[in-house]
Amino acid sequence: MLAARFTQTRHILISSTSSSTSTAIRSFSTETVTSSGSSQPPPPPSKHPTNKPLSRTRLNPAPRPTTSHRRHPFPTLPPSFGKNQILPVADSTRALLEDIVAQFDAPIRYAFAYGSGVFEQDGYQSTNPKSQEGPMLDFIFAVTHASHWHSINMHQFPGHYPLYTRMLGSGFVSKVEDISPGVWFNTLVPMKGVTIKYGVTTVDNLCSDLLNWNTLYLAGRMHKPIRIIKDDARVRLTQQVNLTSAIRAALLTLPENFTETELFERIAGFSYSGDIRMALPAENRGKVGNIVRKQSPQFKELYHRLVVALPGVHWPSHSSNIQQDMAPQTRAAHLKKLPTNLRNRVTNHYSSSDALVKDADESVYWARLAEDQNLPHVIERELASIVRYPSTVQTLKGIVSAGVGKSLRYSAQKIGKWWKGFGSGNT
Repeated sequence: MLAARFTQTRHILISSTSSSTSTAIRSFSTETVTSSGSSQPPPPPSKHPTNKPLSRTRLNPAPRPTTSHRRHPFPTLPPSFGKNQILPVADSTRALLEDIVAQFDAPIRYAFAYGSGVFEQDGYQSTNPKSQEGPMLDFIFAVTHASHWHSINMHQFPGHYPLYTRMLGSGFVSKVEDISPGVWFNTLVPMKGVTIKYGVTTVDNLCSDLLNWNTLYLAGRMHKPIRIIKDDARVRLTQQVNLTSAIRAALLTLPENFTETELFERIAGFSYSGDIRMALPAENRGKVGNIVRKQSPQFKELYHRLVVALPGVHWPSHSSNIQQDMAPQTRAAHLKKLPTNLRNRVTNHYSSSDALVKDADESVYWARLAEDQNLPHVIERELASIVRYPSTVQTLKGIVSAGVGKSLRYSAQKIGKWWKGFGSGNT
């Protein structure tokens, strides 16, 4: 008997009670192929054969045309979107950064390098990471599944992890990473003739912080110039929101007239405002000024187009002076669009102090909030509060992720930088 091949398609349709249309909720197909005489015989013909075509009813629907089940590629952003984020570096630096990231077998969706090893800062005798006095190269890797990533990476680079974390496994590492602010760092790692430090987080955690400023630990780092090595459309989109949010927050804390340097220093200082390392001998207290003085062109490339796109802000491209509209309605528009965490903290402050009661007319409420003379101080205080807890936790997590030996070496380097900043601050 010839082999029988047939395809059966079933459709389950549910009739909507609110309209006459029917909605298909599930369809599937099965295919059976027989290749031997032992196959089941075909079903017998109907006892009442008829040439009349079957009527198409709800119980006997017409078959749907075959559709492809191939996955469509993820949507891509226009090539020009977020081009302000692509900051140039020297060819030798770019090649080195890309070569280092390429060494990792574990899949990385988004990667960037930051800090004095990538963009020049004041306070360093040498900015060449290959020199003895040169800075360490800092990276952040955003991955899809942290435990899977650490499992692969731990197998490839066991020396990057302390012995006890290798014994406890990648599951332990990913659980520690999940603790706020959601980053695991491997530090003082020799690679390609330089010393690097790389932090691992998930794409979900990164994008959430960029949008909402949950901790400002990652979003704050990305307020400053970074070099993107591996790009991701979702991260690029949320990073553009993060940069715009930084501008809005800065405008609400600045006067009517100010300079671009004041804007850059205000934005760069957000992530340091409540950082416990700035109070302890663990960070250069002049770091914000060191960053902005040498990286002003990169800051302008990053922010200028976004600033002039906001209503009520005037910043000619040839000028370093900026002017903003201080009308309550304009400032209220900035205030309402702050990241969720910061906006909620600001409104809760006013609610708890009974300084302003929420009006039935929301536009009136936001305008009254925006014209309050104490608003800049409230925003600065709430930003410091957001940063303080996660920065403290991450400092403690560093002891776990680096081990005692590396922690002592890393702390000694940080104390040296703090001492230099302390000495320069007193001169």
